[in-house]
Amino acid sequence: MLRSLRNIFVSRTEPPRARVPDGTRYYVIGDIHGRLDLFEALIAAIERDDAALPAADTQVVLLGDLVDRGPESAGVLARTREWQDKRDVRVLAGNHEDMFLAAFERPEALRHFLKHGGRETILSYGVSRDRFNACSLEELFDLMPQLVPQAERDYISGFEDMIIAGDYLFVHAGIDPSRALDEQKRTDMLWIRDRFLNHTGPLDKVVVHGHTICETVSDHGNRIGIDTGAFRSGVLTALVLEGDRRRVMQASQQGDEAVEIARDGRSD
Repeated sequence: MLRSLRNIFVSRTEPPRARVPDGTRYYVIGDIHGRLDLFEALIAAIERDDAALPAADTQVVLLGDLVDRGPESAGVLARTREWQDKRDVRVLAGNHEDMFLAAFERPEALRHFLKHGGRETILSYGVSRDRFNACSLEELFDLMPQLVPQAERDYISGFEDMIIAGDYLFVHAGIDPSRALDEQKRTDMLWIRDRFLNHTGPLDKVVVHGHTICETVSDHGNRIGIDTGAFRSGVLTALVLEGDRRRVMQASQQGDEAVEIARDGRSD
């Protein structure tokens, strides 16, 4: 009788909260999509926030889709490299980086890229609108390597697919719930939607992801979506993880200016 009562008590105990390793602090930033103004504001907010807290092994993770749709993709990539010179900033590949790199391989891939925000990315590398509009697809394909140096493409090719931090997994789009973490396909990690988003059961880790736009941080227990659609909403979001605590920080467009907004408390 005592054993059965003990088992009942244990079954009702709250499961431990997901946590990152002790002594670490993570700032995980959602899809930037060429919004350098919001990115700059969020960087400033993160630097102030981190400086005001006790020392930690602080790491920044960008969840991919740095490029396309917004006006300053080249500037976002350049600013990311500058930030990496000063602190530990890791970058995940998104499906838009995947399309960007594929656009250098064949004209049809370039056509697909242009339909999904690639035009803005190409313009951000300094080509004039008049010249862009005058180019045929084949002419633009020939021009692309002149606009974007090989070193820049190599840098983007080096973006990671997933990052594990304690009980969390950071990935751009999500994972295939039917596969173990070490068996995931890169295409799923960059492109998956319904099979991942509709999965309500437990996953090996709490997955923090972008790719699918949500109005606010979307915490479903097994996953947390933080893509708040910066390119169209004017809101760029970072999830801050330390121990078992979560906070949200955001940069938001106020009129013609991007300002940082810090919101304490758990994302749920």
